[in-house]
Amino acid sequence: MKIYYHPASTTSRPLMLYAAESGLDVEFQIVDLFTGEHTQPPYEQINPSRLVPVLEDGDFRLTESSAILKYLAEKTGSPAYPKDLRARARVNEMMDWVNTQLCRDLAYGLVYPQMFPGHKRPTDEVQKATLAWAKERAKTWMKVLDEKLIGPKNAYLCGDKITIADYYGAAFVALAEAIRSDLSAYPNVKRWLGNMKALKNWKKVNEAFDGFAASMKAVAFETV
Repeated sequence: MKIYYHPASTTSRPLMLYAAESGLDVEFQIVDLFTGEHTQPPYEQINPSRLVPVLEDGDFRLTESSAILKYLAEKTGSPAYPKDLRARARVNEMMDWVNTQLCRDLAYGLVYPQMFPGHKRPTDEVQKATLAWAKERAKTWMKVLDEKLIGPKNAYLCGDKITIADYYGAAFVALAEAIRSDLSAYPNVKRWLGNMKALKNWKKVNEAFDGFAASMKAVAFETV
C-alpha cells in the first residue's frame, strides 16, 4: 500500500500516526504542497481534488483521510475500529463531528487563515471578520468536546479505549496549540490530548508541523 501525503498536512498526520503505532507496512510518498506539486497534472491524475492524502492499494485508490483510516483499520482487523455495530457507529459519529463541526471553524476558519498565506482572506477587513466569527464558533465546539463528548471520565473520544476517532481528532485539536492556545479552559480536552501525545510515535509524526509552527513565534495569533 502507498499513501501520498505531506507531513504538514493535518489530514495526513492521522494516517502517519496510525500506521506507525499499528506497525503497518505502508509506503509514504511526499507530495510537496509548498511547491504546488499537488496542483500539477501528474498528481491531478491521482486525485482530481488536488489534495492529500490518497491511498493506493493495488489498483484501488481512496481519498479523504477519514475514509482511509477506516479502510486501513478494517483491512487489518484493528480493535481501534470496533466490529460491534453501536461501538462502530459511535466512532463514525465522532469522526463526522470533527470533520463537519470542529474542522470547519477551528482549522479552516481560525488556524489556516493565520498560518497559511493561501488561506488568508483577500482584505484585512474580511480577514478580521473571518477570524472573529470562527473564533467564537471554535470555542463553542471546544466546549462541547470538553464537557459533553469527552467529559471528566473518558480517556479517549469514545470511552476508555483508543479508536481511529482519536487519531483523526487529535490532529485537528492540536492545531489550537499551534496557534498557542493553552487549552486551560478545556481541561478534559487537554487531558485527552496528553494521552495522545504520550503515544510513542506522536513526536516524530508531528515534528515537521511543530517546527513550522515554531517558526511563526513572532506572529500574534487569535486563539481559542
